This record gives sequence, C-alpha cells and structure tokens, in this order.
Amino acid sequence: MRKNGSEVDNFTIPTILKACAQVLMTHLGKEIHGFAIKNGLDGDAYVSNALIQMYSECGSLVSARYLFDEMPNRDVVSWSTMIRGYHRGGLPEEALEVMREMRFMDIRPSEVAMISMVSLFADVADVDFGKAIHACVVRNCKDEKLGVAIATALIDMYSKCGNLAYAKQLFNRLNQNSVVSWTVMISGCIRCNEIKEGVRLFAEMIEENVFPSEITILSLIIECGFVGGLQLGKWLHAYILRNGFEFSLAMANALVDMYGKCREIRSARTLFDGMKSKDVMIWNAVISAYAQAHCIDKAFELFIHMKVSKVRPNEVTMVGLLSLCTEAGALEMGKWLHTYIEKQGLEVDVILKTALVDMYAKCGDVNGAYRLFSEAIYRDICMWNAMMAGYGMHGCGEEALIFFIDMERSGVKPNDITFIGLLNACSHAGLVTEGKSVFDKMVHGLGLVPKIEHYGCMVDLLGRAGLLDEAHEMIKSMPLRPNMIVWGAFLAASKLHKNSSMGEIAATQILEIEPQNYGYNVLMSNIYAVANRWNDVAGIRRVMKEIRVKKEPGFSSVEVNGLVHKFIRGGMVNWKS
Repeated sequence: MRKNGSEVDNFTIPTILKACAQVLMTHLGKEIHGFAIKNGLDGDAYVSNALIQMYSECGSLVSARYLFDEMPNRDVVSWSTMIRGYHRGGLPEEALEVMREMRFMDIRPSEVAMISMVSLFADVADVDFGKAIHACVVRNCKDEKLGVAIATALIDMYSKCGNLAYAKQLFNRLNQNSVVSWTVMISGCIRCNEIKEGVRLFAEMIEENVFPSEITILSLIIECGFVGGLQLGKWLHAYILRNGFEFSLAMANALVDMYGKCREIRSARTLFDGMKSKDVMIWNAVISAYAQAHCIDKAFELFIHMKVSKVRPNEVTMVGLLSLCTEAGALEMGKWLHTYIEKQGLEVDVILKTALVDMYAKCGDVNGAYRLFSEAIYRDICMWNAMMAGYGMHGCGEEALIFFIDMERSGVKPNDITFIGLLNACSHAGLVTEGKSVFDKMVHGLGLVPKIEHYGCMVDLLGRAGLLDEAHEMIKSMPLRPNMIVWGAFLAASKLHKNSSMGEIAATQILEIEPQNYGYNVLMSNIYAVANRWNDVAGIRRVMKEIRVKKEPGFSSVEVNGLVHKFIRGGMVNWKS
C-alpha cells in the first residue's frame, strides 16, 4: 500500500492494528505504533484507542496502560477499552480502579462500557457491587427500558452472583427474548443448581420457537460440568444426537470435560475413542478427566499415547499432569515432566511456572521450588501462594511469614488463599502469636471477611497449641455455622491433648452435621481409650457393630523408579505408573 503511494491515515491504521490483535502479532503492532509516531498520528484518539486495544488483546497491558495514561484527550471509548482489557486479562482490581477514576472524572459510560463493567462484576461475583453497577446502568440509560444486550449482561451477572430471583425478574421484563438471553437464563439456573427450572425454561424456549444454537448447547453442557449435573448433561448429549447438531470438536471437548468433572470416566473415554479427528484440547480434556478421578496411571498412559499420535502437548497438558504429581507426591515423575517441558521448548507462562513451583514445594523439594520461583520474571499472587503453602506444609512457618513480607513489599496484594496458607504454616510450626497477628491483619488491616477455611485454620492453630478453651470460644463466636473442617480440627486437637470432654462436644456436633460419617466415631473411641473410659469405648463400638460399620482401611504410598505404589497392612493394594 505504501509502495503504491497510497495514503495511510488515521482510519487505515486502526484496521491494521485490529488485524494484529486478532492474530496476536505484537511485534507487527509495535511497528505500526512506531509508524504512527513518525507520521504524527499517535495523537489521534481513534488511533490511540486502537493501540490500547491491540496491546491489551496481545497481553501487553503495561504498554496499554502507559498509552492510556499518556493520552491528552481520552474519550469514552478509551475508558471502556482499558476496562475491557483489564477484565479480559484477569485483573479485576485494576479494572475497578479505572472505573472509579472514570466516575471521578464524571465520564458518562457508553453501553459497550457498561456491558464491560457488568461482565467484570459477574466474574467478581459480588452481589452488592453488582447492585451498584445495576443502579449505574439505570441512571445512564437514555431510555427507561434496558436494551436486550445490557439486560442480558445483568441477568448473567446476577446468576453468577447466586441471586437467581433478580435474574428472573430482569428476564421476565424483556419484551423480546433472544437466543442469547434464553441461554444466559437457563445457564444461570443450572449454575445455581436449579436444574428442574433450567429444564422447564429450555422446554419453554422451544415452545416459543426459539431454537438453541450450538453455543447454547455448549454453554449448558459446560455449566453441567461445573455443578456435577450428570443426568442433564446426558440428556443434552442425547438432544445433540437426536436433533442433528454437527458434532464439532468444540462440542466433543465440552462433553468429555463434562463427563470428566462428573466422574463419568468411561463415557468420557468412549466419546474420546470415537472421535476420528482429535486436537490437543480433547486430549487435555481426557487427561483432566483422569486427573479428577485420581487415575495417575491412566493419565500418563494417555500422555504417552498422545506423543505416539504426534499430537504436541501444550501448557494445559503439562499443568494437568503436574497437578496429578502434586496430589500423589510423585516428585520423580514431576521432575521428568519438568525435563520434558525444557527439552520440548514449551512456553512456560506464569500458570505453568506456578504449577511447577507448587509441585516441587508440595512434594518436599522446597529448595527446588524456591529456585524456580527466583527465576520467574513475573510472579502473580498464585505463585506467591504456592510457595508459602509449600513452606507451611513442611513446617517452615517462619520462612512463610518472611515470604509474606517480601510479597507485600513487591506490591502484590494478598487474597483469602494467601491467609489460608499462612495460617496453616503458623499452625504446623506452632507459631500461635504470629498466627493471631496474621488473622488480625487479614480482618482489620485488609478488611477481608474470614471464610470457614480461615476459622478452621485458627481452630487448628489454637488446638494444636493446647488452647482448647480459646479454640472453643472462637467456634462459638463465629458468624458462620461451623462445618466438618472446624469441628474435625477441634476433635483432633482434643485427642492430641487427651481432653475427652472437649472431644465429646466436637463429636456430638459432627454427628449432627454428618450422621453417616463413622470415621469420627473411631477417633472418639480412641479419645475415650486414652482417658481409660472403657465403658464409653465399648458403647461406641457396640453402636458401630449394630449398624454394621466397616472401617475403610488407610493406606500409605511410596514412589519408586517413577511408579507410585499404594500399601495397606498386609500387602500392596495397587500401583500407579
């Protein structure tokens, strides 16, 4: 175009930049950026917005933000592009900050900007924030009635926040429901475990001559996987076959993933074996299915078959296999995968690097985990959390606390997972004072609301230290109803310190929550035995005998030459390769 002497103006450059963003060609985008600067076009808002979008979609959010900050005249498109970039890049806090700044500057958002904002709050899943953005949408809409696109986004947001009643109200007010709004509403019902309501709406949609598209079916299958809705998933599978839908790879991937998440491994494998064309995604879906069923031998067997079939594994494949090694404590197998990644020259992004750090840390090679952590150029909160959790597992509480201080100095904001790892580290290392300080910092310093897991860690921390009365007071003062995690930790601490009266309190609560959980009966029997309360021991054992409780034997596992062997008393039960 330039060779022919054609003029490259502020309308041509954004078109080229859009193409660069679609194929993720950052280098070419940078060249176009340089051309725009040389020709004095970088000051044009249309060009600048296109550059922000290109950098955002190519993953260079730092460059996008620099351009955004340097723009002398930002329009509403500039703001919405930056918000959308942060949202798609998985940085909700930064997106929220841009929204606050936009409001402070009194910029009225466009419909596109409002849809991006609503989608952001849908992913954050905070219903209070969601209601606030709903009010903002209503205030900024020109017409009294919401458009279909923005209303559909709000329906999706409320259902993801678990407020199905609000979602239904918005849906019922729509004058004309598109296939998209039907899809979002039915998906929301499934997500909120209102399966029957979802099926009813699906039937109603067809009665109104709105027929599901492939995207509709895909969305519903994905939701079935998330909530474990196996029966509905099977029904949707049958619907696809009966109604002549094209059985695309995307559809097959979704079905295999759904069956895997529902632990229906045989159906997932049968579907996989029946596919003539298999891409890396469907291989990953089956490996993930085996991983969720803890079948490490089958997962690695499939991985070998994948290599034989000349399908190149990607980062997702490696993350799935590494998580299996982490769970099984198979360090040697994890090291072999690490070597394979390096030899094959696979791109090690922050997710894969975090999976490697997590594997080394939890399998006992904390030094190896730290070495990888130190080499990482970019460290997100997940990588910091993995490292702290690894230290906590192996009783290195002080090291975990030092890491936490370093993380804060690096400007990384801790989340609720961070504090679960830290409290667990303090508990295992017996750092009671430090654990209390961490809990106080989380609640009063950062304003995070403690979850049941945090209270469970605190009860464990106090219980291990012998502070059973204090632990019991914490349970009684909890704003949440104590669950098995909390009472289980308290019962274990009661056994450790031979306090049968506290043990009885915990056991009574556990049996109320889960009457069929007889494992804690055995633990209570042991507490009575230590206290020489043999009549109580006999009473528990008599009840267990009357209802024919059969205690499932525990097992130990050991990794030898790349094989993970399981043992019970008297011999090996099985092995995993």
